[in-house]
Amino acid sequence: MKLIFSRKGFDTAAGGVPSPILPDGRLLSLPIPDAHSTVSYDDIVHEGASLGPLVAELTRGRVTAGQGAHLDPDLLSEHLPRLPGWRPVFGQMGQAQSHLRNQGVGPGDLFLFFGLFRRIEQREGAWRFAPEARPCHLLWGWMQVDEVVSLEGGWPPGLEWARDHPHAQRLETARNTLYLARPRLTLEGVADGLPGAGVFSHEAPARRLTAPGASRVSDWALPPGFYPGKGRPPLSYHADPDRWRRHPDHVALRAVARGQEFVLDGAAYPEALAWAGARIRGGVDDGAVPAHDGEGKERG
Repeated sequence: MKLIFSRKGFDTAAGGVPSPILPDGRLLSLPIPDAHSTVSYDDIVHEGASLGPLVAELTRGRVTAGQGAHLDPDLLSEHLPRLPGWRPVFGQMGQAQSHLRNQGVGPGDLFLFFGLFRRIEQREGAWRFAPEARPCHLLWGWMQVDEVVSLEGGWPPGLEWARDHPHAQRLETARNTLYLARPRLTLEGVADGLPGAGVFSHEAPARRLTAPGASRVSDWALPPGFYPGKGRPPLSYHADPDRWRRHPDHVALRAVARGQEFVLDGAAYPEALAWAGARIRGGVDDGAVPAHDGEGKERG
């Protein structure tokens, strides 16, 4: 089994700002803008409210409510009206998909989605980033792969429920691929019955990647079991030994600034898989939002 740290959501390059941490600690990963998408920020509903006004306020109008949104990974049934058969799905293409393919990512492997976040506050009826709050990298969701579907030969039969997905609008792009989620998590050491995909509802120290007090968000603190010693293959894109530092209780990693998918061989790092499972188990106990209840909500 492979563990993939997958960078997704708003950041200083895509969207121009971090995704928000609400005053009560709730997380909301904002999908990046996408001019090809048939889904706008106004169309996406989170906890009963459209994302459009929040996106426009946080970006000070640089991203508008009516712009297309790249809702990917698409993990929550509540975000849009759904066709029967909907399930969580993640798409990748181009160079990033080549990397996943070359790393052998497929059924059974586990994506941990992370992004750039910063706390927000409301002033005079509008949302803004809290001046004293620093941005950080946080884990915000997960998905275990059930099936990998290539879109290079056109749209396959049986996926009508995914026609709103942004990769459906890019069928001409090389290596366009969808990863479909398992209904239930299958991970050694993690209790049966956990959902195969979902999002973490709140910020928590256990799901923070950026080291406490770090001057850069890319300075991570990971458990000691992530250290690439004893001939173990390192986290992909992180083969430079100068990026790693051992400490008594953790490993410091200076994560690369570019790249979307960082792959770790779980067979060589069983401690990392156990750590990932604990993050998911703890997130569910904290009120993580599962992907769906098994049935898509039909369009009305």
